Amino acid sequence: MKYEVVIGLEVHAELSTKSKAFCSCSTTFGADPNTQCCPVCIGMPGVLPIMNKKALEYTIRAGLALNCSIAKHTKWDRKNYFYPDLPRACQISQYDMPVCQKGYLDIVADEKAKRIGINRIHLEEDAGKLLHDPYMDHTLVDLNRSGVPLIEIVTEPDLRSAEEAKVFLENLRTILQYIDVSDCKMQEGSLRCDVNVSVRPEGQEEFGERTEMKNLNSFRAVYRAIEYEASRQISILEEGGNILRETRRWDDGLGRSFAMRTKEQAQDYRYFPEPDLPPVEIDDEWVEMIRKDIPELPAQKQKRFVEEFGLPEYDAEILTTSIDLARFFEKCVEIYQNPKTVSNWLMGDFLRLVNERNIEISDVPVSPENLASLLRLIDSNVISGSIAKTVFEDMFDTGRDPETIVEQKGLKQISDKDELVQIIRKVIEDNPKSVEDYKKGKKKAMGFLVGQTMKATKGRANPQLVNTILLEELDK
Repeated sequence: MKYEVVIGLEVHAELSTKSKAFCSCSTTFGADPNTQCCPVCIGMPGVLPIMNKKALEYTIRAGLALNCSIAKHTKWDRKNYFYPDLPRACQISQYDMPVCQKGYLDIVADEKAKRIGINRIHLEEDAGKLLHDPYMDHTLVDLNRSGVPLIEIVTEPDLRSAEEAKVFLENLRTILQYIDVSDCKMQEGSLRCDVNVSVRPEGQEEFGERTEMKNLNSFRAVYRAIEYEASRQISILEEGGNILRETRRWDDGLGRSFAMRTKEQAQDYRYFPEPDLPPVEIDDEWVEMIRKDIPELPAQKQKRFVEEFGLPEYDAEILTTSIDLARFFEKCVEIYQNPKTVSNWLMGDFLRLVNERNIEISDVPVSPENLASLLRLIDSNVISGSIAKTVFEDMFDTGRDPETIVEQKGLKQISDKDELVQIIRKVIEDNPKSVEDYKKGKKKAMGFLVGQTMKATKGRANPQLVNTILLEELDK
C-alpha cells in the first residue's frame, strides 16, 4: 500500500523589536543570564503588562506580506501550562481572535508550483530558556528571553513532502527578513519550527493521526525529521499498529525522534481572555500605512533583477534568496557596471566561503567597494583570474582591500613579454616529450605546457600572453 504524507508547520519567529512584548526590557541577544528581565516578564504578583505597539505593527506587516486578512478586532488570551521557564505558569497569547488569518505562500518544490495555505498568524510572548548542564545535578533558568515578542505562523496541512516543508521554510524566512520583522537566525533561536506529521493511504480523504515534533533548529533537521517520522508511522501501520497522538523530541545527532508526552488539546491549556490587557481595535488607515511601507518582496526583486540587470532567472533567484545578498549585489553594481560578473563572483566564491566559514552574509568583512576593486584589477590585467581567487580568500578572512594584498604578497600579473619568453623557453626545454606530442597533433600537450608555465610563475603569468608566446615558440 502506498501512503501519502501530510504535513503542517507551526513556525515561531522572534520579532526584531528593541523591547519585549509587554514590558520595556531589552531584547538584545547574548546578554548575561537574567539581566534583561523585570517584575512584568518574570510574572511577579501585582504587575500589569502594557502592549508593545511595534510588535503588533510587525505582526500586521508579516500578515500582509503573506496575503492574510487583518482582523479589525483582536484580543489577548492566557494559555495556561506549567513549565519551569514560564514563571507565571501561563503565556500571554491569542486563541480565537488572532491578528492575521487565511493567507498563503506560493512555493516551487519538486519542480511543481504549489500554494500553501496559512491558517493564522498570532502574536504572543516567548518563554525563558532552560540550561541543562550534564555535569551538574540541576537545571538553570535564564529569563532574558521571557516576554520577547513572537509571531506564530500556522500553516494548513497542505505540505506533502519534506522537500516542500524545507522550501516553504526557506521562502518564509526570506520574506520575514525582507520585511525586517525578524532576523530569523535559527542558531540563536529567533526562528523555530514545530512539525505536525501524519500519513494516510493514497486516495483517502480523512487525515491520519498526527504527531508533533519539536527541537528542530535547522532546515536540515526539519527535512530529516519529517522523513524519519513518516517512515516510522508507515512501519507501525503496516504492522497493524496505531499511531499515538503525541509530542515527540527530535534528536538530530541520533537521527530519530523520542516520545515526550501525549499531545495536548486546546482545552488542556484552559484558554481564557487576558484580564490585564484590553482588546485591540485595528484601524484600516493604519493597516494601509503599514502595507505601503512594505519593501520590495523577493519575487518582485527577482523579476526586477532580470529586467533591469539582464541576469538569467537562475542568477536572480539565487541572489534574492537573502536580503543581505541582494543588497550586496545592488551596492556592487552601483560602482561596477557589469552585473553578470558580480553575480558570478557572489554565486561562486562568495557563497562558497560563506558556507565553508559558516557565517552570516551580514558578517562578511568584504565590502562591495572592495569586491568592485578586485574585479577592476582583473579587468586591467593587474592580476589574473586565478590569483584573484587567492586574493579574495584573504579579503574574506581579513577584510583588507585587494590592492594592499596584491602589493604585499607580490601577486601582480606578469605581462612582460620578454620575461615570459625566457620562462616559456625553459619550460619547453624541460618538457621535450610534451613538445613532441604537440607537434604530433596531441592538443592536451599544449594544456600541459600552459600549466607548467603557470606553475613556474606561481599563477602570476598573463594566461592569454602565455598561450600566444607558447604557440610562437612551438611553431619555430
